Amino acid sequence: MNTIIAPVISEKSMADAAKNKFTFRVARAAGKDEIKKEIEKKFKVNVIGISTITIKGRTQKTGTRRIEVKHSPFKKAVVKLKEGQKIALFDIGA
Repeated sequence: MNTIIAPVISEKSMADAAKNKFTFRVARAAGKDEIKKEIEKKFKVNVIGISTITIKGRTQKTGTRRIEVKHSPFKKAVVKLKEGQKIALFDIGA
């Protein structure tokens, strides 16, 4: 199972990246232990802590006919790394 789906790139996640916290979209069935192991293996960093949150699906009206589209729920994880370590995906060359 692929635990890590994608990094979350937003204003808040980029501000958190400066504080050594990195946000990822993860599989809904993934536990904190699985997420920690995969982050450490994939990016070769030391994880100190993980916070997870499940975001409820929502409906959105789109198009000229205002058709309702249902977005599925997803889970995201905020990973705190050991001081001085970074994940290159979040480096924008500031």
